[in-house]
Amino acid sequence: MIQEYQLRILPEQAASEQVLNQYIAREKGLNLDKITATRILKRSIDARQRTVLVNLSVRVYINEMPADDEYVHTSYNNVEEKPQVIVVGAGPGGLFAALRLIELGLKPIIVERGKCVRERKTDIALISREHIVNPESNYSFGEGGAGAFSDGKLYTRSKKRGNVDKILNVFCQHGASTSILADAHPHIGTDKLPKVIENMRNTILSCGGEMHFNTRMVALIIKENKLQGIETNTGETFLGPVILATGHSARDVYRWLAENNVAIEAKGLAVGIRLEHPSELIDKIQYHNQEGRGKYLPAAEYNFVTQVDGRGVYSFCMCPGGFIVPAASGPEQVVVNGMSPFNRGSKWSNSGMVVEIQPNDPEVDKWMTSNGITDNRPSVLKSMRFQEELERQSWLQGGMCQTAPAQRMVDFTNRKLGSELPKSSYGPGLVASPLHFWLPDFISKRLSQGFIQFGRTSRGFLTNEAVMIGVETRTSSPVRIVRDKETLQHTVIHGLFPCGEGAGYAGGIVSAGIDGEHCAEAVAALINKNS
Repeated sequence: MIQEYQLRILPEQAASEQVLNQYIAREKGLNLDKITATRILKRSIDARQRTVLVNLSVRVYINEMPADDEYVHTSYNNVEEKPQVIVVGAGPGGLFAALRLIELGLKPIIVERGKCVRERKTDIALISREHIVNPESNYSFGEGGAGAFSDGKLYTRSKKRGNVDKILNVFCQHGASTSILADAHPHIGTDKLPKVIENMRNTILSCGGEMHFNTRMVALIIKENKLQGIETNTGETFLGPVILATGHSARDVYRWLAENNVAIEAKGLAVGIRLEHPSELIDKIQYHNQEGRGKYLPAAEYNFVTQVDGRGVYSFCMCPGGFIVPAASGPEQVVVNGMSPFNRGSKWSNSGMVVEIQPNDPEVDKWMTSNGITDNRPSVLKSMRFQEELERQSWLQGGMCQTAPAQRMVDFTNRKLGSELPKSSYGPGLVASPLHFWLPDFISKRLSQGFIQFGRTSRGFLTNEAVMIGVETRTSSPVRIVRDKETLQHTVIHGLFPCGEGAGYAGGIVSAGIDGEHCAEAVAALINKNS
């Protein structure tokens, strides 16, 4: 017999299957000896009150055993001799597009400008150790994309986009913990995700797909508004329909599209800083307990959002028990991002704290003009130019290397520069800098007001124990590559399928994966129609 129950229990009661079974048997009137297994279907933490509770949806097996597999398997067959589809980019959008193409009987040819995920680690280590940024292999570029070394968080609000469970199950099939199927905010972990990505690549290769690393697309081959394929920096040409999943930092792609009159449009984004607290302090605040999270609770998360002078100010990509990492993808840039290992066990917790930037933003225009920043590139790239300038300013303020400009949180709100900075997880190091002075006023003043409001709702959050580190600019793509809502093809270029976060249609690993699957299905529909 199988029974399912909804439970609200104390963290210590949810900590082990044995204790949980004892609770279920007692509360539901079951014979403990006859409970053969219990599976957690959904799990979330309710920390709104002083007594923290765990919400569980459980399936209890009585006198029978569950099936061996805790996740749904997807079958992948050999496609070596099937029609080929070019996938540009091996981030989550590209990888899930490739896997879905195999499901649909098509051969994916993946072209990735960076290195395989294992070799990326060496280049990423050099950023912190020697302040060297390889423009083709860094936190943004390479197998796995920007998500591979920035946490592996799988939480998405985009339930309407598609089948979230499918994405999670595919991750489990390739080695992710099955806990991601149950957790309200699933998280693979920076230390675990690279191996999962390798396993996904091995599936693609074993089925006859191809992976071309260190191969950057330099041009689309277009004839009479029909896409023929792509040209690459290696001199190779790949022919076929193209799923363009280059990620939100492929600025050379945006420039090429704009210069060659391939329709793109300005898109809203958000910019700001990374804010880092001691994780112990965040635990105390969020769990309403001076003892912190104790033995049975994970590192605490937070989510803040408010409006200041007509713009959203909010936390972004919160990393409990994590690290701040250098995410520059080129010269004269300092960009920061956050990540957490699977156990979320570091001494720090961090989050992006960002201000909404509108498409063709008049406040951006005013700031650029007042600072004498001119650009002869198409106006659709204005937000990208703004990102670049903030990253350059951060590089200058940080000492023209990968050390990052930083300021204590209260000092920032009081517009005061302090010379002493707290210890930080940021590997390359910090330099005291007046962020309140050199960040654009329309960002710094809104951030200050936002921090004051967040400090009122969560006492202790606004503190000089917290440090602000500049800058967080890669929250999303600054442009959208326009496509038809039904066919997902570019509105003008037949056979081009803009995909994922870099194309402006996703905002994280899961939504990019879903969009990759949708684009693969759209390509299959086109091929079937033409066959």
